[in-house]
Amino acid sequence: MEKQSECEQDDVIAFLMRSDAYQNAVGQNAVGTVERLDTHGAIIFLAGDRAYKLKRAVKLPYLDFSTVEKRRQVCARELQLNRRTAPSLYLDMLPIRRDPGGSLHWGGEGEIADWVIAMKRFPQDALFDRLAGSGQLDAALVQRLANTVRRFHDGAEQARAARWLPTLRQIVETIDETLLSAEAAPLDLQASLYLVALRAECDRREPLLRQRQEAGYVRRCHGDLHLKNIVLEGGEPVLFDALEFDEDLTEIDVLYDLAFLLMDLCHRGRGEAANAVLNRYVEQDPAADRLAGNPWAGLALLPFFLSLRAGIRAMVGVHGLSFVAEAGKADAGHAIRDYLALARDALTAKPPMLVCVGGLSGSGKTTVARALAPAIGALPGAIHLRTDVERKRMFGAEPTTRLDASAYTAAVGDEVYSRVLEKASRVLRAGHSAVIDAVFSEAPHRALAGAAADKVGAAFFGLWLDADPEQMAARVEQRRGDASDATREVVSRQVRANAGPPPAWTRVDARAGIEETLIRASDALRPPR
Repeated sequence: MEKQSECEQDDVIAFLMRSDAYQNAVGQNAVGTVERLDTHGAIIFLAGDRAYKLKRAVKLPYLDFSTVEKRRQVCARELQLNRRTAPSLYLDMLPIRRDPGGSLHWGGEGEIADWVIAMKRFPQDALFDRLAGSGQLDAALVQRLANTVRRFHDGAEQARAARWLPTLRQIVETIDETLLSAEAAPLDLQASLYLVALRAECDRREPLLRQRQEAGYVRRCHGDLHLKNIVLEGGEPVLFDALEFDEDLTEIDVLYDLAFLLMDLCHRGRGEAANAVLNRYVEQDPAADRLAGNPWAGLALLPFFLSLRAGIRAMVGVHGLSFVAEAGKADAGHAIRDYLALARDALTAKPPMLVCVGGLSGSGKTTVARALAPAIGALPGAIHLRTDVERKRMFGAEPTTRLDASAYTAAVGDEVYSRVLEKASRVLRAGHSAVIDAVFSEAPHRALAGAAADKVGAAFFGLWLDADPEQMAARVEQRRGDASDATREVVSRQVRANAGPPPAWTRVDARAGIEETLIRASDALRPPR
Protein backbone atom coordinates (compact mmCIF):
# COMPACT_ATOMS: atom_id res chain seq x y z
CA MET A 1 0.00 0.00 0.00
CA GLU A 2 1.42 3.38 -1.07
CA LYS A 3 0.77 6.57 0.82
CA GLN A 4 1.55 9.94 -0.69
CA SER A 5 3.30 12.42 1.57
CA GLU A 6 0.99 15.19 2.74
CA CYS A 7 3.83 17.69 3.05
CA GLU A 8 2.72 19.27 -0.22
CA GLN A 9 -0.51 20.29 1.53
CA ASP A 10 1.06 21.75 4.66
CA ASP A 11 0.70 25.35 3.54
CA VAL A 12 -2.87 24.77 2.30
CA ILE A 13 -3.82 23.23 5.65
CA ALA A 14 -2.20 26.13 7.52
CA PHE A 15 -4.08 28.59 5.28
CA LEU A 16 -7.43 26.92 5.95
CA MET A 17 -6.79 26.96 9.71
CA ARG A 18 -6.45 30.77 9.70
CA SER A 19 -9.66 32.55 10.62
CA ASP A 20 -8.61 35.64 8.63
CA ALA A 21 -8.37 33.52 5.46
CA TYR A 22 -12.17 33.55 5.28
CA GLN A 23 -12.69 37.24 5.97
CA ASN A 24 -14.47 38.97 3.08
CA ALA A 25 -13.79 35.90 0.93
CA VAL A 26 -15.84 33.06 -0.56
CA GLY A 27 -19.04 34.95 0.22
CA GLN A 28 -18.60 34.58 3.99
CA ASN A 29 -18.32 37.02 6.86
CA ALA A 30 -15.51 36.97 9.39
CA VAL A 31 -15.27 33.81 11.45
CA GLY A 32 -13.92 32.97 14.87
CA THR A 33 -11.84 29.95 15.69
CA VAL A 34 -11.52 27.42 12.88
CA GLU A 35 -12.11 23.82 13.95
CA ARG A 36 -10.54 20.84 12.21
CA LEU A 37 -11.98 17.33 11.73
CA ASP A 38 -9.83 14.54 10.28
CA THR A 39 -10.71 11.36 8.39
CA HIS A 40 -8.41 8.98 6.54
CA GLY A 41 -9.31 10.62 3.22
CA ALA A 42 -10.13 14.24 4.03
CA ILE A 43 -9.73 17.16 6.42
CA ILE A 44 -12.79 19.30 7.19
CA PHE A 45 -12.39 22.89 8.38
CA LEU A 46 -15.35 24.33 10.28
CA ALA A 47 -15.39 28.10 9.83
CA GLY A 48 -18.38 30.18 10.82
CA ASP A 49 -21.55 28.87 9.21
CA ARG A 50 -19.67 26.80 6.62
CA ALA A 51 -17.48 23.73 6.35
CA TYR A 52 -14.64 23.33 3.85
CA LYS A 53 -13.57 19.84 2.83
CA LEU A 54 -10.02 19.23 1.60
CA LYS A 55 -9.09 15.85 0.14
CA ARG A 56 -5.89 14.45 1.61
CA ALA A 57 -3.01 13.85 -0.81
CA VAL A 58 -3.06 10.10 -0.23
CA LYS A 59 -3.05 6.97 -2.36
CA LEU A 60 -4.62 3.85 -0.85
CA PRO A 61 -5.60 0.51 -2.43
CA TYR A 62 -9.13 1.77 -3.02
CA LEU A 63 -8.64 5.52 -3.68
CA ASP A 64 -6.12 7.86 -5.26
CA PHE A 65 -6.09 11.55 -4.28
CA SER A 66 -2.36 11.93 -4.89
CA THR A 67 -2.42 14.84 -7.37
CA VAL A 68 -4.20 18.19 -7.53
CA GLU A 69 -5.95 17.15 -10.74
CA LYS A 70 -7.22 13.93 -9.21
CA ARG A 71 -8.51 15.89 -6.23
CA ARG A 72 -10.27 18.32 -8.58
CA GLN A 73 -12.01 15.46 -10.37
CA VAL A 74 -13.12 13.78 -7.19
CA CYS A 75 -14.40 17.06 -5.71
CA ALA A 76 -16.48 17.65 -8.83
CA ARG A 77 -17.94 14.17 -8.58
CA GLU A 78 -18.68 14.57 -4.87
CA LEU A 79 -20.59 17.77 -5.56
CA GLN A 80 -22.60 16.11 -8.33
CA LEU A 81 -23.47 12.97 -6.36
CA ASN A 82 -24.43 14.66 -3.13
CA ARG A 83 -26.69 17.23 -4.69
CA ARG A 84 -29.05 14.30 -5.34
CA THR A 85 -29.80 13.93 -1.64
CA ALA A 86 -28.42 17.07 0.06
CA PRO A 87 -28.62 20.04 -2.33
CA SER A 88 -28.94 22.52 0.54
CA LEU A 89 -25.69 21.31 2.14
CA TYR A 90 -23.38 21.28 -0.91
CA LEU A 91 -22.72 24.87 -1.94
CA ASP A 92 -19.75 24.99 -4.29
CA MET A 93 -16.33 23.70 -5.30
CA LEU A 94 -13.58 26.27 -4.81
CA PRO A 95 -9.93 26.56 -5.95
CA ILE A 96 -7.20 27.76 -3.62
CA ARG A 97 -4.61 29.60 -5.69
CA ARG A 98 -0.95 30.52 -5.15
CA ASP A 99 0.39 33.89 -6.32
CA PRO A 100 3.96 34.27 -7.71
CA GLY A 101 5.22 35.13 -4.26
CA GLY A 102 3.87 31.89 -2.83
CA SER A 103 0.92 33.34 -0.87
CA LEU A 104 -2.39 31.47 -0.98
CA HIS A 105 -5.73 33.08 -1.70
CA TRP A 106 -9.25 32.24 -2.87
CA GLY A 107 -10.08 32.48 -6.58
CA GLY A 108 -8.64 35.09 -8.89
CA GLU A 109 -5.37 34.49 -10.69
CA GLY A 110 -2.48 32.19 -9.97
CA GLU A 111 -1.55 28.54 -9.91
CA ILE A 112 -4.16 26.24 -8.39
CA ALA A 113 -2.70 24.81 -5.18
CA ASP A 114 -5.71 22.67 -4.24
CA TRP A 115 -9.49 22.33 -4.25
CA VAL A 116 -12.07 22.34 -1.49
CA ILE A 117 -15.79 21.71 -1.31
CA ALA A 118 -17.77 24.42 0.48
CA MET A 119 -20.70 23.13 2.51
CA LYS A 120 -23.35 24.52 4.81
CA ARG A 121 -22.22 23.82 8.36
CA PHE A 122 -24.51 21.87 10.67
CA PRO A 123 -24.27 21.00 14.37
CA GLN A 124 -22.24 17.85 14.94
CA ASP A 125 -24.89 16.76 17.43
CA ALA A 126 -27.32 16.49 14.48
CA LEU A 127 -25.34 13.61 12.98
CA PHE A 128 -27.06 10.27 13.34
CA ASP A 129 -24.11 8.64 15.09
CA ARG A 130 -24.51 11.27 17.83
CA LEU A 131 -28.29 10.82 17.91
CA ALA A 132 -27.86 7.07 18.26
CA GLY A 133 -25.30 7.50 21.04
CA SER A 134 -27.41 9.98 22.99
CA GLY A 135 -30.62 7.94 22.88
CA GLN A 136 -32.43 10.32 20.52
CA LEU A 137 -32.86 7.77 17.74
CA ASP A 138 -36.43 6.93 18.70
CA ALA A 139 -38.94 4.75 16.84
CA ALA A 140 -40.44 7.64 14.86
CA LEU A 141 -37.04 8.87 13.69
CA VAL A 142 -35.99 5.34 12.75
CA GLN A 143 -39.10 5.08 10.56
CA ARG A 144 -38.27 8.39 8.85
CA LEU A 145 -34.70 7.21 8.32
CA ALA A 146 -35.85 4.00 6.63
CA ASN A 147 -38.34 5.96 4.51
CA THR A 148 -35.59 8.35 3.37
CA VAL A 149 -33.27 5.54 2.29
CA ARG A 150 -36.10 3.69 0.56
CA ARG A 151 -37.17 6.76 -1.43
CA PHE A 152 -33.57 7.39 -2.47
CA HIS A 153 -33.10 3.82 -3.66
CA ASP A 154 -36.45 3.75 -5.49
CA GLY A 155 -35.48 6.90 -7.38
CA ALA A 156 -31.87 5.93 -8.04
CA GLU A 157 -30.77 5.21 -11.60
CA GLN A 158 -30.55 1.51 -12.47
CA ALA A 159 -27.11 0.20 -13.44
CA ARG A 160 -27.70 -3.06 -15.31
CA ALA A 161 -24.28 -2.82 -17.00
CA ALA A 162 -22.40 -2.16 -13.74
CA ARG A 163 -19.31 -4.20 -12.88
CA TRP A 164 -21.10 -5.35 -9.73
CA LEU A 165 -19.79 -8.89 -9.29
CA PRO A 166 -16.16 -8.05 -10.23
CA THR A 167 -16.38 -5.12 -7.82
CA LEU A 168 -17.47 -7.41 -5.00
CA ARG A 169 -14.63 -9.80 -5.70
CA GLN A 170 -12.17 -6.92 -5.72
CA ILE A 171 -13.51 -5.73 -2.35
CA VAL A 172 -12.94 -9.21 -0.94
CA GLU A 173 -9.40 -9.22 -2.35
CA THR A 174 -8.61 -5.81 -0.85
CA ILE A 175 -9.94 -6.82 2.57
CA ASP A 176 -7.84 -9.99 2.33
CA GLU A 177 -4.65 -8.11 1.43
CA THR A 178 -5.16 -5.55 4.20
CA LEU A 179 -6.10 -7.86 7.08
CA LEU A 180 -3.15 -10.14 6.24
CA SER A 181 -0.73 -7.25 5.72
CA ALA A 182 2.26 -6.29 7.83
CA GLU A 183 0.33 -3.26 9.10
CA ALA A 184 -2.40 -5.50 10.53
CA ALA A 185 -0.03 -8.14 11.92
CA PRO A 186 0.63 -6.37 15.26
CA LEU A 187 -3.12 -6.48 15.94
CA ASP A 188 -3.11 -10.30 15.91
CA LEU A 189 -6.41 -10.33 14.01
CA GLN A 190 -6.38 -14.07 13.21
CA ALA A 191 -8.38 -13.23 10.09
CA SER A 192 -7.52 -16.24 7.91
CA LEU A 193 -10.59 -18.36 8.70
CA TYR A 194 -12.89 -15.37 8.25
CA LEU A 195 -11.40 -14.57 4.85
CA VAL A 196 -11.85 -18.18 3.68
CA ALA A 197 -15.51 -18.04 4.74
CA LEU A 198 -15.98 -14.65 3.04
CA ARG A 199 -14.62 -15.96 -0.27
CA ALA A 200 -16.79 -19.07 -0.06
CA GLU A 201 -19.92 -16.98 0.57
CA CYS A 202 -19.12 -14.74 -2.39
CA ASP A 203 -18.87 -17.81 -4.64
CA ARG A 204 -22.05 -19.34 -3.22
CA ARG A 205 -24.11 -16.21 -3.76
CA GLU A 206 -22.97 -15.43 -7.30
CA PRO A 207 -26.16 -16.69 -9.02
CA LEU A 208 -28.41 -14.59 -6.77
CA LEU A 209 -26.15 -11.57 -7.14
CA ARG A 210 -26.48 -11.82 -10.92
CA GLN A 211 -30.26 -12.32 -10.71
CA ARG A 212 -30.64 -9.22 -8.56
CA GLN A 213 -28.69 -7.13 -11.07
CA GLU A 214 -30.80 -8.41 -13.95
CA ALA A 215 -33.95 -7.55 -11.96
CA GLY A 216 -32.83 -3.93 -11.51
CA TYR A 217 -31.72 -3.95 -7.88
CA VAL A 218 -28.22 -2.71 -8.78
CA ARG A 219 -28.43 1.08 -8.89
CA ARG A 220 -26.36 4.22 -8.56
CA CYS A 221 -26.43 4.29 -4.76
CA HIS A 222 -24.82 6.24 -1.93
CA GLY A 223 -21.98 3.79 -1.31
CA ASP A 224 -20.97 5.02 2.16
CA LEU A 225 -24.27 4.95 4.02
CA HIS A 226 -23.27 4.85 7.67
CA LEU A 227 -24.59 6.96 10.56
CA LYS A 228 -21.90 9.65 10.34
CA ASN A 229 -23.03 10.40 6.79
CA ILE A 230 -26.63 11.13 7.74
CA VAL A 231 -27.71 14.36 9.40
CA LEU A 232 -31.01 15.58 10.83
CA GLU A 233 -31.87 18.72 8.89
CA GLY A 234 -35.24 20.41 9.36
CA GLY A 235 -36.50 17.39 11.27
CA GLU A 236 -35.74 14.98 8.42
CA PRO A 237 -32.79 12.61 7.77
CA VAL A 238 -30.50 13.88 5.00
CA LEU A 239 -27.98 11.57 3.31
CA PHE A 240 -24.67 13.22 2.46
CA ASP A 241 -20.99 12.45 1.78
CA ALA A 242 -21.76 9.78 -0.82
CA LEU A 243 -18.79 7.74 -1.99
CA GLU A 244 -17.20 9.72 -4.81
CA PHE A 245 -13.83 8.20 -5.67
CA ASP A 246 -14.92 5.05 -7.54
CA GLU A 247 -18.09 4.70 -9.61
CA ASP A 248 -17.92 0.91 -9.31
CA LEU A 249 -18.37 1.24 -5.53
CA THR A 250 -21.60 3.22 -5.95
CA GLU A 251 -23.22 1.12 -8.71
CA ILE A 252 -24.20 -1.58 -6.25
CA ASP A 253 -27.12 -3.64 -5.00
CA VAL A 254 -29.48 -1.47 -2.95
CA LEU A 255 -29.36 -4.03 -0.11
CA TYR A 256 -25.57 -3.73 -0.03
CA ASP A 257 -26.02 0.03 0.31
CA LEU A 258 -28.55 -0.47 3.11
CA ALA A 259 -26.29 -3.03 4.78
CA PHE A 260 -23.78 -0.36 5.78
CA LEU A 261 -26.45 1.44 7.81
CA LEU A 262 -27.70 -1.82 9.35
CA MET A 263 -24.16 -2.93 10.23
CA ASP A 264 -23.35 0.43 11.79
CA LEU A 265 -26.45 0.30 13.99
CA CYS A 266 -25.61 -3.26 15.08
CA HIS A 267 -22.01 -2.26 15.81
CA ARG A 268 -23.23 0.57 18.02
CA GLY A 269 -25.48 -1.74 20.02
CA ARG A 270 -28.68 -0.53 18.34
CA GLY A 271 -29.84 -3.86 16.97
CA GLU A 272 -33.48 -2.98 17.58
CA ALA A 273 -33.11 0.10 15.37
CA ALA A 274 -31.36 -1.94 12.66
CA ASN A 275 -34.23 -4.43 12.73
CA ALA A 276 -36.82 -1.65 12.55
CA VAL A 277 -35.02 -0.02 9.58
CA LEU A 278 -34.88 -3.34 7.72
CA ASN A 279 -38.54 -4.09 8.35
CA ARG A 280 -39.71 -0.65 7.31
CA TYR A 281 -37.49 -0.78 4.22
CA VAL A 282 -38.64 -4.17 2.93
CA GLU A 283 -42.33 -3.63 3.66
CA GLN A 284 -42.33 -0.67 1.25
CA ASP A 285 -41.20 -2.75 -1.74
CA PRO A 286 -44.08 -2.58 -4.28
CA ALA A 287 -43.37 -6.17 -5.35
CA ALA A 288 -43.90 -7.28 -1.75
CA ASP A 289 -47.34 -5.71 -1.75
CA ARG A 290 -48.35 -7.46 -4.95
CA LEU A 291 -46.72 -10.76 -4.02
CA ALA A 292 -45.16 -10.49 -7.47
CA GLY A 293 -41.60 -11.63 -8.01
CA ASN A 294 -39.70 -12.31 -4.83
CA PRO A 295 -38.02 -9.26 -3.29
CA TRP A 296 -37.60 -11.32 -0.13
CA ALA A 297 -35.00 -13.53 -1.88
CA GLY A 298 -32.45 -10.76 -1.45
CA LEU A 299 -32.50 -11.35 2.30
CA ALA A 300 -30.26 -14.35 1.64
CA LEU A 301 -27.49 -11.87 0.78
CA LEU A 302 -27.71 -9.86 3.99
CA PRO A 303 -25.22 -11.96 6.03
CA PHE A 304 -22.65 -11.61 3.24
CA PHE A 305 -23.33 -7.89 2.78
CA LEU A 306 -23.22 -7.14 6.52
CA SER A 307 -19.99 -9.09 6.87
CA LEU A 308 -18.43 -7.24 3.94
CA ARG A 309 -19.39 -3.88 5.40
CA ALA A 310 -17.90 -4.76 8.79
CA GLY A 311 -14.80 -6.14 7.07
CA ILE A 312 -14.42 -2.90 5.13
CA ARG A 313 -14.56 -0.89 8.35
CA ALA A 314 -11.85 -3.12 9.82
CA MET A 315 -9.80 -2.61 6.65
CA VAL A 316 -10.25 1.18 6.72
CA GLY A 317 -9.24 1.12 10.37
CA VAL A 318 -5.98 -0.59 9.46
CA HIS A 319 -5.31 1.97 6.72
CA GLY A 320 -6.04 4.79 9.14
CA LEU A 321 -3.62 3.64 11.83
CA SER A 322 -0.85 5.85 10.44
CA PHE A 323 -3.06 8.93 11.02
CA VAL A 324 -3.77 8.01 14.65
CA ALA A 325 -1.66 9.53 17.43
CA GLU A 326 0.29 7.03 19.49
CA ALA A 327 -1.99 7.54 22.49
CA GLY A 328 -5.01 6.51 20.43
CA LYS A 329 -3.59 3.44 18.69
CA ALA A 330 -4.79 1.00 21.36
CA ASP A 331 -8.38 2.22 21.01
CA ALA A 332 -8.07 2.10 17.21
CA GLY A 333 -6.88 -1.50 17.45
CA HIS A 334 -9.83 -2.43 19.66
CA ALA A 335 -12.22 -0.87 17.15
CA ILE A 336 -10.68 -2.86 14.29
CA ARG A 337 -11.00 -6.10 16.25
CA ASP A 338 -14.62 -5.29 17.12
CA TYR A 339 -15.47 -4.81 13.46
CA LEU A 340 -13.78 -8.06 12.54
CA ALA A 341 -15.71 -9.89 15.28
CA LEU A 342 -18.97 -8.49 13.87
CA ALA A 343 -17.90 -9.51 10.35
CA ARG A 344 -17.34 -13.09 11.52
CA ASP A 345 -20.60 -13.16 13.48
CA ALA A 346 -22.60 -11.99 10.47
CA LEU A 347 -21.34 -14.98 8.46
CA THR A 348 -22.07 -17.48 11.25
CA ALA A 349 -24.93 -19.70 10.11
CA LYS A 350 -28.18 -19.10 11.99
CA PRO A 351 -30.97 -21.44 10.81
CA PRO A 352 -34.26 -19.68 10.00
CA MET A 353 -37.11 -19.70 12.49
CA LEU A 354 -40.81 -18.91 12.24
CA VAL A 355 -42.19 -17.45 15.45
CA CYS A 356 -45.93 -16.84 15.69
CA VAL A 357 -47.15 -14.58 18.49
CA GLY A 358 -50.87 -15.11 19.03
CA GLY A 359 -53.44 -13.92 21.52
CA LEU A 360 -56.59 -11.85 21.76
CA SER A 361 -56.62 -8.17 20.81
CA GLY A 362 -54.83 -6.08 23.40
CA SER A 363 -52.76 -8.96 24.77
CA GLY A 364 -49.54 -7.26 23.63
CA LYS A 365 -48.72 -9.29 20.50
CA THR A 366 -47.22 -6.48 18.44
CA THR A 367 -45.14 -5.11 21.30
CA VAL A 368 -43.77 -8.58 22.08
CA ALA A 369 -43.17 -9.51 18.42
CA ARG A 370 -41.41 -6.23 17.69
CA ALA A 371 -39.17 -6.63 20.74
CA LEU A 372 -38.35 -10.27 19.99
CA ALA A 373 -37.55 -9.78 16.29
CA PRO A 374 -34.02 -8.28 16.59
CA ALA A 375 -32.73 -11.36 18.44
CA ILE A 376 -34.32 -13.97 16.16
CA GLY A 377 -32.17 -15.58 13.46
CA ALA A 378 -29.54 -13.88 11.32
CA LEU A 379 -28.56 -10.23 11.76
CA PRO A 380 -30.27 -7.86 12.08
CA GLY A 381 -33.15 -10.09 13.16
CA ALA A 382 -36.47 -11.40 11.91
CA ILE A 383 -38.89 -9.86 9.45
CA HIS A 384 -41.96 -8.81 11.45
CA LEU A 385 -45.30 -9.42 9.73
CA ARG A 386 -48.71 -8.29 11.04
CA THR A 387 -52.13 -9.36 9.86
CA ASP A 388 -53.46 -5.93 10.88
CA VAL A 389 -51.04 -4.23 8.47
CA GLU A 390 -51.62 -6.79 5.70
CA ARG A 391 -55.38 -6.24 5.88
CA LYS A 392 -54.91 -2.51 5.29
CA ARG A 393 -52.62 -3.25 2.34
CA MET A 394 -55.22 -5.53 0.80
CA PHE A 395 -57.76 -2.71 0.88
CA GLY A 396 -55.31 -0.05 -0.30
CA ALA A 397 -55.67 1.83 2.98
CA GLU A 398 -53.12 3.56 5.17
CA PRO A 399 -52.24 1.52 8.28
CA THR A 400 -54.10 3.90 10.59
CA THR A 401 -57.26 4.12 8.44
CA ARG A 402 -60.18 2.34 10.12
CA LEU A 403 -61.93 -0.25 7.92
CA ASP A 404 -65.58 -1.17 8.08
CA ALA A 405 -67.10 -4.56 8.81
CA SER A 406 -66.73 -5.76 5.20
CA ALA A 407 -62.98 -6.02 5.78
CA TYR A 408 -63.51 -8.44 8.68
CA THR A 409 -65.46 -11.30 7.13
CA ALA A 410 -64.23 -14.88 7.49
CA ALA A 411 -63.25 -14.98 3.81
CA VAL A 412 -61.20 -11.79 4.11
CA GLY A 413 -59.55 -13.17 7.24
CA ASP A 414 -58.52 -16.34 5.41
CA GLU A 415 -57.00 -14.27 2.61
CA VAL A 416 -55.11 -12.05 5.06
CA TYR A 417 -53.56 -15.07 6.79
CA SER A 418 -52.78 -16.64 3.44
CA ARG A 419 -50.90 -13.53 2.28
CA VAL A 420 -48.95 -13.12 5.51
CA LEU A 421 -47.96 -16.79 5.55
CA GLU A 422 -46.89 -16.62 1.90
CA LYS A 423 -44.63 -13.69 2.73
CA ALA A 424 -43.25 -15.56 5.73
CA SER A 425 -42.57 -18.59 3.53
CA ARG A 426 -40.58 -16.49 1.09
CA VAL A 427 -38.56 -14.99 3.94
CA LEU A 428 -37.82 -18.47 5.31
CA ARG A 429 -36.81 -19.77 1.89
CA ALA A 430 -34.23 -16.99 1.78
CA GLY A 431 -32.74 -18.41 4.96
CA HIS A 432 -34.02 -15.51 7.05
CA SER A 433 -36.34 -15.67 10.05
CA ALA A 434 -39.86 -14.28 10.40
CA VAL A 435 -42.13 -13.40 13.30
CA ILE A 436 -45.89 -13.07 12.74
CA ASP A 437 -48.22 -11.37 15.15
CA ALA A 438 -51.89 -12.21 14.69
CA VAL A 439 -54.79 -13.40 16.82
CA PHE A 440 -54.38 -16.99 15.57
CA SER A 441 -57.62 -18.02 17.26
CA GLU A 442 -58.57 -20.35 14.37
CA ALA A 443 -56.97 -23.83 14.28
CA PRO A 444 -56.65 -23.87 10.44
CA HIS A 445 -54.55 -20.69 10.51
CA ARG A 446 -52.27 -22.14 13.16
CA ALA A 447 -51.91 -25.37 11.18
CA LEU A 448 -50.94 -23.43 8.04
CA ALA A 449 -48.27 -21.56 10.00
CA GLY A 450 -46.72 -24.78 11.26
CA ALA A 451 -46.85 -26.27 7.77
CA ALA A 452 -45.11 -23.21 6.28
CA ALA A 453 -42.16 -23.74 8.62
CA ASP A 454 -42.08 -27.50 8.06
CA LYS A 455 -42.05 -27.10 4.30
CA VAL A 456 -38.69 -25.31 4.35
CA GLY A 457 -37.26 -27.12 7.36
CA ALA A 458 -37.41 -24.07 9.62
CA ALA A 459 -37.90 -24.26 13.37
CA PHE A 460 -41.40 -23.27 14.52
CA PHE A 461 -42.44 -21.63 17.78
CA GLY A 462 -46.00 -20.70 18.67
CA LEU A 463 -46.48 -18.31 21.59
CA TRP A 464 -49.91 -17.54 23.05
CA LEU A 465 -50.20 -14.40 25.17
CA ASP A 466 -52.68 -14.53 28.05
CA ALA A 467 -53.88 -11.27 29.57
CA ASP A 468 -56.76 -10.10 31.75
CA PRO A 469 -59.90 -9.22 29.69
CA GLU A 470 -60.27 -5.78 31.27
CA GLN A 471 -56.57 -5.13 30.74
CA MET A 472 -56.87 -6.00 27.04
CA ALA A 473 -59.97 -3.82 26.62
CA ALA A 474 -58.21 -0.88 28.27
CA ARG A 475 -55.17 -1.32 26.01
CA VAL A 476 -57.16 -1.21 22.76
CA GLU A 477 -59.00 1.89 23.95
CA GLN A 478 -55.70 3.64 24.60
CA ARG A 479 -54.20 2.89 21.19
CA ARG A 480 -53.42 5.81 18.91
CA GLY A 481 -51.95 5.68 15.41
CA ASP A 482 -51.95 1.87 15.18
CA ALA A 483 -52.99 -0.50 12.40
CA SER A 484 -55.36 -2.47 14.65
CA ASP A 485 -59.08 -1.65 14.43
CA ALA A 486 -59.92 -3.63 17.59
CA THR A 487 -62.32 -2.04 20.10
CA ARG A 488 -63.56 -2.95 23.57
CA GLU A 489 -66.53 -4.69 21.93
CA VAL A 490 -64.19 -6.75 19.71
CA VAL A 491 -62.24 -7.85 22.78
CA SER A 492 -65.46 -8.85 24.53
CA ARG A 493 -66.53 -11.00 21.58
CA GLN A 494 -63.11 -12.64 21.40
CA VAL A 495 -63.14 -13.41 25.13
CA ARG A 496 -66.57 -15.08 24.87
CA ALA A 497 -65.46 -17.19 21.90
CA ASN A 498 -61.98 -18.00 23.21
CA ALA A 499 -61.38 -21.73 23.64
CA GLY A 500 -58.14 -21.16 25.57
CA PRO A 501 -54.52 -21.43 24.48
CA PRO A 502 -53.98 -23.68 21.45
CA PRO A 503 -52.40 -27.09 21.98
CA ALA A 504 -48.63 -27.27 21.42
CA TRP A 505 -48.25 -23.51 21.66
CA THR A 506 -46.38 -22.08 24.64
CA ARG A 507 -48.61 -20.10 26.96
CA VAL A 508 -47.03 -16.78 28.04
CA ASP A 509 -48.52 -14.88 30.96
CA ALA A 510 -48.82 -11.29 29.67
CA ARG A 511 -50.63 -9.84 32.68
CA ALA A 512 -47.46 -8.36 34.16
CA GLY A 513 -45.45 -5.51 32.65
CA ILE A 514 -43.87 -5.73 29.22
CA GLU A 515 -40.41 -6.44 30.63
CA GLU A 516 -41.59 -9.53 32.47
CA THR A 517 -43.65 -10.68 29.49
CA LEU A 518 -40.61 -10.36 27.20
CA ILE A 519 -38.46 -12.40 29.57
CA ARG A 520 -41.04 -15.19 29.54
CA ALA A 521 -41.46 -15.03 25.75
CA SER A 522 -37.69 -15.04 25.18
CA ASP A 523 -37.28 -18.01 27.51
CA ALA A 524 -39.86 -19.91 25.46
CA LEU A 525 -37.70 -19.50 22.33
CA ARG A 526 -34.57 -20.93 23.91
CA PRO A 527 -33.83 -24.60 23.16
CA PRO A 528 -34.10 -26.89 26.20
CA ARG A 529 -30.81 -27.66 27.94
